[in-house]
Amino acid sequence: MDINAILAAWQPRVLSVLRIVTAFLFMQHGMQKIFGFPVAARGEFDLFSMSGVAGSLELVGGFLVLIGLFTRPVAFLLSGLMAFAYFIAHAPQALWPLANGGELAALFSFVFLYLFFAGGGAWSVDQLRSAKG
Repeated sequence: MDINAILAAWQPRVLSVLRIVTAFLFMQHGMQKIFGFPVAARGEFDLFSMSGVAGSLELVGGFLVLIGLFTRPVAFLLSGLMAFAYFIAHAPQALWPLANGGELAALFSFVFLYLFFAGGGAWSVDQLRSAKG
């Protein structure tokens, strides 16, 4: 078996690993905003604030992406959330992401955009649902 065949066979699984790790890391931002865990929250949680809505989307949307349920529409929503966060909170501070602290927001936005196009991969609830349908 040549290397290209091996890589092609593992591609859907590695896509799932990327999705799971990204969602796990993303969910921590929502947990911080809502529960003050694993790091203390920056302020009091208010569901009806911009931070409260973002935290809820980060936690719930992150969990859905983690398990791979409704991956494409949720990833699209989260990609937009992170683009919005970048342009509202980071871009006004400086031009370059390294200078404005927006690297994570930009990276999350583009990874979620990729997941919107690529789907959840082999190890996802979406995949289980499509196999039964």
